[in-house]
Amino acid sequence: MHIVILLAAMYSLRRNEALGVRWSRIDFEKNQILIDTKVIEKSVDGKKIAAPVEEMKTKSSRRTLPLIPVITDALNEQKEKQEAYRKLFKRSYNREFSDYVCTNQLGELFRPDQVTDHFRRLLDQYGLRRIRFHDLRHTCASLLIKNGMQLINIKDYLGHSDIGITANIYAHLDESSKQSSADIMQNIYTGGK
Repeated sequence: MHIVILLAAMYSLRRNEALGVRWSRIDFEKNQILIDTKVIEKSVDGKKIAAPVEEMKTKSSRRTLPLIPVITDALNEQKEKQEAYRKLFKRSYNREFSDYVCTNQLGELFRPDQVTDHFRRLLDQYGLRRIRFHDLRHTCASLLIKNGMQLINIKDYLGHSDIGITANIYAHLDESSKQSSADIMQNIYTGGK
């Protein structure tokens, strides 16, 4: 599930968005990735299954993002793994989800709850503080703010429908811009002295 965690952390994707990343939506020549599919969990005959849906949370959740070199490398590695598993498991390999990046060794989609459970076990295994998988999204946004990205750009990166949502969640983290504003006002008042 390395690729699922990496996609979520680097692109601030929701869990179901990371699972919905598709090969056909990645343009390696233009260095772009289109986020337009999510994977949900539903019950069929009492069994939980993963199901792709091309309806996003909001209109702005459907977004195109630039490919980050570390993601390109991870995607190439994932493609090689999928090819190896396809050859190894032959007819046992599920080809129904060949367009999806985040599949297991048998070519099946991960269920969102599987990701949550695996992430929790991974944190425990390495003695890390327990956080929710969704906190990867918040961490990414927090790091972007800390490094000077404007809220309007973060809104687009996260796929928020309104900048008010982004501001309500993350504005308190933008202390450096408040200090910059205060410094500007001080310089105006004192004439730069």
